Amino acid sequence: LQKVHVLPQTVLYIADAETFSGHEECHEQKKARKRNSKETALALEKLLPKRCQVLGLVTPGIVVTPMGSSSNQPQEIEEGEAGFALLFPKIDGVKIHTFHFSKDVKNRVFDESKFAEAGLKNNPDLRVVLLFGYNSWKTGATRFLHQIVNPLNEKSIILAGGQVESFTSLTSENNHAQPGDACGVVGLAFSGPQIQSATVLLDQDVADERTAEAAMQRLKAANIPEHNTIGFMFACVGRGYRHYKTKRNMEADAFRKFFPNVPLFGFFGHGEIGCDRIVTGNFVLRECNDIKDDLLHGYTTVMTLIHFGSTK
Repeated sequence: LQKVHVLPQTVLYIADAETFSGHEECHEQKKARKRNSKETALALEKLLPKRCQVLGLVTPGIVVTPMGSSSNQPQEIEEGEAGFALLFPKIDGVKIHTFHFSKDVKNRVFDESKFAEAGLKNNPDLRVVLLFGYNSWKTGATRFLHQIVNPLNEKSIILAGGQVESFTSLTSENNHAQPGDACGVVGLAFSGPQIQSATVLLDQDVADERTAEAAMQRLKAANIPEHNTIGFMFACVGRGYRHYKTKRNMEADAFRKFFPNVPLFGFFGHGEIGCDRIVTGNFVLRECNDIKDDLLHGYTTVMTLIHFGSTK
């Protein structure tokens, strides 16, 4: 058994900009030189199987549960160097795939037939979509993001994510970096009848320990099984210790209090995607009103659980 290795089929890695484009020793010149993101991405991809789907993101800050045990304390790392990689093996009954939509400067209207090609439409087993916008500062980026998010805003699908600084790997397209002047959306789609998921939105009014824990209680009330489950936290760079008046790790601590054995991962970004969306085991959405959810936010945090089914 010691010689058995589980090969990843899909990898999501996220690092802050300092970590990703840090310095390395150049022995010939005896001085450090700055790595570029493409060099780092290629080096990481060489460590993985050739057929592995890899999605790599660069963000301003990181949320990570240190390796070793799922019960380790998750950490909000808003400053300094940090990163993580999630390696997904083949999971019976679960399909994970990457996708990428970039804004076409020639067409103002997005061709929705691309959703079906990416497995995001006409897919009855689609359960969760993690979305990450990049180059959000570009003209038209927000409008383009709405064109992607709005058609996916269905009651049977959990949407969550946020705005990142850039993406560095997307090996399913042999595309290691986006053009400098482009904007778009990359992501992961999770399909499978046994997947269960739930999200809650912590808005600007959630600003102390009591209200943060109340949000986690709502997430706990979804009754998502906690074994074989991952938590994701997508927070605004304006939250963290600044928002909670210098108290650090507030939201990650609140999550750990209610989910002591679920590892938590995520990032601090430039805008959040998600809403309060609690889904029961038979995948009937419970929501407070009948209007479509507003999915794009600022100064919020989106907490998400993804359960991959029972292990045999």
